[in-house]
Amino acid sequence: MGFMDTVRAIFGNSAEHDATREADPEDLFGMSTAYMTMEADLDYPNEGTAALCFSSVDSTDFEDTLREVRDILEAGEAETGTGASIRMDQQGYHWVVLEDSDPEDLVTSIHFAADTFIERGYGSRLLAALFAFENDSRHVYWVYSFRRGAYYPFAPERGRERDQSTEFKLQSVLDGELGVEDDTSYWYPMWPDSPRKHPWE
Repeated sequence: MGFMDTVRAIFGNSAEHDATREADPEDLFGMSTAYMTMEADLDYPNEGTAALCFSSVDSTDFEDTLREVRDILEAGEAETGTGASIRMDQQGYHWVVLEDSDPEDLVTSIHFAADTFIERGYGSRLLAALFAFENDSRHVYWVYSFRRGAYYPFAPERGRERDQSTEFKLQSVLDGELGVEDDTSYWYPMWPDSPRKHPWE
């Protein structure tokens, strides 16, 4: 399956049709305690980045929404030091990328961004939120799928392989603390374009 096929599968009509519950941006706050569990129990500390993936709309109103999101994040940067940028990947998907060593600030900022899209009527354009963790230069992610209203782990390896043993370990430890997707067929990979890079780079 190519990257675009994967994106269509995770964010397309099938996932939306099969959704078990509606996405709720309040779910993002579950990551606040998950950060502590990831570091204390699994030795995966906060890598210092998180990102919100969304698809754009060619309209003036959507551009105004993006401007509002950018203004909110810039105001937050002045207050908390959370760096923020909006970028487009090689497949044409957009990302709100946040950088901060304080995981609480990352969670709060990504929630503000998601909530703004929803309040402006663009909740259906939200695709996923990714939270990055690192151990010895190796990244793992918790992915929140807005189409499924649930989290799942993603542990990429070189050669577009994934470490399923690590993913199942993350599931076993965090299930109950996060609303983890029970159906592993929906644990879609979010491959980066190059090794050692994040999916949004």
